[in-house]
Amino acid sequence: MPDTDIGSPDPATTFAAEPGDVASGPAAGRTPAAGIWRRRRGWLIVAIPAAVTLVLGGYQIGGPSLWRDEAYTKDAIARPFGQIFVLLGHQDAVHGAYYLLMHVVAAVLGTSAAALRFPSLCAMVIASGFVAATGRRAAALALAPDAGRNGRGLDVPALTGLLSGLLFATAPYMTYYAQMARSYAIETMFAVIASYLLLRAWPDGRWRWWLGYAAAVALTGLFNIFGLLIVAAHGITLLLTDARGQTTPGRRIGRIPLRWLAACGVAVIVLGPLLGLASRQQGQIAWLHRPTLNAMERLLTNLAGSRPLIAPFALLALGGLLAAWLADHWRPLNPAAIALPWLVVPPFVLVAVSFVKPVYYVRYIEFCLPALAILAGAGLTGLIRLAAVTPLRWSRRGRWRLGLTWLPAVLAVAVLAALLAGPQQAIRQTAARPDNLRLASAIVAAHEQPGDVVFYIPATMHVIGTGYPAPFGRLRDIALNRSAIASGTLTGTEITSPARLKSRFTASSARRVWVVTGASTYKFPVPSTPADKEKMALVAGAGLHIVHRWQAGEVMLTLYGP
Repeated sequence: MPDTDIGSPDPATTFAAEPGDVASGPAAGRTPAAGIWRRRRGWLIVAIPAAVTLVLGGYQIGGPSLWRDEAYTKDAIARPFGQIFVLLGHQDAVHGAYYLLMHVVAAVLGTSAAALRFPSLCAMVIASGFVAATGRRAAALALAPDAGRNGRGLDVPALTGLLSGLLFATAPYMTYYAQMARSYAIETMFAVIASYLLLRAWPDGRWRWWLGYAAAVALTGLFNIFGLLIVAAHGITLLLTDARGQTTPGRRIGRIPLRWLAACGVAVIVLGPLLGLASRQQGQIAWLHRPTLNAMERLLTNLAGSRPLIAPFALLALGGLLAAWLADHWRPLNPAAIALPWLVVPPFVLVAVSFVKPVYYVRYIEFCLPALAILAGAGLTGLIRLAAVTPLRWSRRGRWRLGLTWLPAVLAVAVLAALLAGPQQAIRQTAARPDNLRLASAIVAAHEQPGDVVFYIPATMHVIGTGYPAPFGRLRDIALNRSAIASGTLTGTEITSPARLKSRFTASSARRVWVVTGASTYKFPVPSTPADKEKMALVAGAGLHIVHRWQAGEVMLTLYGP
């Protein structure tokens, strides 16, 4: 099998026999033992990034407190199976598949922070392996048939895959989402799998690969509908590719295979009911605003991992583009062709649409993080190749004494390691999350007294009490009308009549009132609804004043007393 053979009929050899593992021609002179080692090395290219992800993502996974979005997960999955479907009919249909999956996980592992985050960690471990496999296969497709190894014996596809996988495995925000009990890590996993399967299906052309691709795209959208933007990115990738010299089966419209269009159509049709239901629940993202320059800066920071890392990753990504253009002549499906649209198109679409109707938030494009790793991995490989073919050496009496071939790459890796250490440590701390619900619960537990009343402003702040619910359950929530389960909602419903609320407050004979709020401004919110205004009016009318105010991340707890 030639080094760039990409149509292996055996899917079981996906990782073990990637391009570049077997020499071309019967006279290659490689022993069976050497072939076995090269197959094992193919597995190592996938396994090493996966193992690094497991270690970095698993370290202190249960340490950070749950924050409010994770509290939504914990509350939703604790409901009976049928009640979860009732909830999805009213709210959070876009997270329905995740809630159902986590309901099963919680039945087995429990609902501790570590248990809730474990599926996300597993998803990122798998994603890291597929990032390495994607980078490797894209680099193999980009090389000429006789160039599987060039630049002083470098195995370019293997090196590109390994570096891409490791860059993703060490990304601070990979750790962040690996330690988050939400669906973003699983969405990322399926987005990477879909991208890998595109690299298998496009040159091979057989339906089994396209059907696998359709399933991966559908699952990406199932766990987050914005993940369907991976289809737009892949469309641009196919437009960038040069089909000359390819003998793949199937008809095309220009450079677009009809089988790709069919696979995407199947995925969208399967997700049709979810898309329709989600369109009727758009009120859940009504809190979004038009993107600002600060939002764009945050996007760059999240992708790179920190502000100091923006420049190094930008340079490596540029190196990946240059490597595709100069060294590989932008051949079909090179690393830049698969990674650049994946990195750029989804954020661009969401940001552009948000100027008409706000739909963009940085978490919604987290599935683009692997694309930066692949692009940067290709750039770092290009740097190594450049150094390998133009070595810097010094001589003495005509003899080469010192080789500095790897020095540029070693320096680049050392700089990245130094810049990644701090963000990696910081990202796994509770302070990296918006809320500290564990601290909020501890504050209430330490200071609550029998008979205390609680008001949530606004009503959605009920979620603050669901992460670690025991202390909040001892407070009297007199504004509550119907519980979360009874109303089929995430936070329940409150009394909307100020007169009825006043009647309840008077009957409670409350001497102390907790007011629970939470805002990114770290300021007490201005009540906007009649019921919320009545809450504060009742506190003031009872002659209560602030006894103490605590801050737990964005959560603000204010205790009023006589």
